[in-house]
Amino acid sequence: MTYEELVRQMRENAEAADVSKIQGHVAFQFNIEGEAAGAFYLEIKDGKAVVEPYEYYDRDVLIRCTAETLLKIMDGGLDPVMAYTLKKIKVEGDLGKALLLKEIAGQKKTGKKAGKKVSKKAE
Repeated sequence: MTYEELVRQMRENAEAADVSKIQGHVAFQFNIEGEAAGAFYLEIKDGKAVVEPYEYYDRDVLIRCTAETLLKIMDGGLDPVMAYTLKKIKVEGDLGKALLLKEIAGQKKTGKKAGKKVSKKAE
């Protein structure tokens, strides 16, 4: 996976997530290590989530992890608190706002989970 593919996937996840219940403003910066390395941000404001491929200097939370770990969190396959406990992610900043990631991870406005294919017939 490339950095551009990761940002695109995160943008799709953010656009599909229901963030209408999150009040105020929160800005996450993700520093990705290893494959797809780079920095981008997720900003939630006025009931909308935006992902852009830039650093966010006035961020609330900085999260360092691999692309694989972040995608597992966003698809609902890995709990963000568990990832933090297992040291799969490093978090700097407002931990209260960092917990908001748990509210948007794995859920979509449509109710579908990303990345899951349903049927494959047995041969």
